[in-house]
Amino acid sequence: MVGYDPKSEVKSISAVEVAVAGSASGFVTRALISPVDVIKIRFQLQIEQLSPRNPLAKYYGILQTAHRILHEEGLTAFWKGHVPAQLLSISYGAVQFVTFECLTELVHNATPYDTRNFIVHFVCGGLAACTATMTVQPLDTLRTRFAAQGEPKVYQNLRHAVVTMYQTEGPLTFYRGLTPTIIAVFPYAGLQFSFYNLLQQLYKRVMPSEGMNAELQNKSVFRLRLDMFLKDMPSLKEVVDLMQKFLGNVKNLVCGSCAGVISKTLTYPFDLFKKRLQVGGFEQARAAFGQVRTYKGLMDCAGQIVREEGPVGLFKGLSPSLLKAALSTGFTFFWYEFFCNLLYALKDTGSTKGQEG
Repeated sequence: MVGYDPKSEVKSISAVEVAVAGSASGFVTRALISPVDVIKIRFQLQIEQLSPRNPLAKYYGILQTAHRILHEEGLTAFWKGHVPAQLLSISYGAVQFVTFECLTELVHNATPYDTRNFIVHFVCGGLAACTATMTVQPLDTLRTRFAAQGEPKVYQNLRHAVVTMYQTEGPLTFYRGLTPTIIAVFPYAGLQFSFYNLLQQLYKRVMPSEGMNAELQNKSVFRLRLDMFLKDMPSLKEVVDLMQKFLGNVKNLVCGSCAGVISKTLTYPFDLFKKRLQVGGFEQARAAFGQVRTYKGLMDCAGQIVREEGPVGLFKGLSPSLLKAALSTGFTFFWYEFFCNLLYALKDTGSTKGQEG
């Protein structure tokens, strides 16, 4: 259901329902992956080498970092910045999926291209993500500041953060890191959508059970007899339907996770640049974590990282980022398709009852 498909049976999902499904998907996903995101941001912002052999390194491993954050800041630290992060996820999910659905439908209606094409999904996914990013960038900056600060806190709450940043750094501070974000988000999201679609198609070829079931249902006498048998046993039929839906949801989760890992690996350095730039002017809150740096812009940031931390510094925090990408992308597509199907089922049930009445 991701993207407009003229062959799909589910064509009655409105833009509002797509927005609801996208927002709900973002909300659930963010709540689940927030701890991994906090660890990833701590890794990205640390200047020192991520190694236990470096005595100055505050963090150097996922489990070590999790244990240290828990010991020093408590369990709630894994959800630091969760309010702006949730606002970001809810808004981003709605804007991204509505834009993507509209763009793929536009391609179908206005061009000769197949809407399930890899390149079409790449371009439409990238444009949808850029639109969503421009919309929610201030919330992303706030989320990063909250996740980055230690104890004592610089910002006590969301309102305090907004007022303080606006008064001391100006309105443009909410768009710090926008350039690398836009540069990175287009290919990252484009690859997410296109690889998700590609992996779904490959899954159907490798595991053609759904196609085989449909063919048997339409052409096979055995399938017709099986259907008659199942009609006499409603409980068994419900089990079969439930298993088919479960396998379909697992497929969405696996394909989404793989798409997330591939796209994140290919575009990771830009995510690192964005995080470093977003905490510019926030150095006092980073003092307890080790060295701090000030960057003049994207190229200066990239140059300093390569000179001081080596090429491997461009991939600091990659391991938790890949874990987050797998969970985030997998859950995003999983929950989006789940809520779309749920909304469609509720609408279909309502219309059926209306006709019966």
